[in-house]
Amino acid sequence: KKICEKCKIIRRHGHVRVICENPKHKQRQG
Repeated sequence: KKICEKCKIIRRHGHVRVICENPKHKQRQG
């Protein structure tokens, strides 16, 4: 889930990651 506009969703090898400038916004989903 995107938390803010700067969050980027990256999918690779079945994993979904959220990368953002704000460390609190980082998420990982298997």
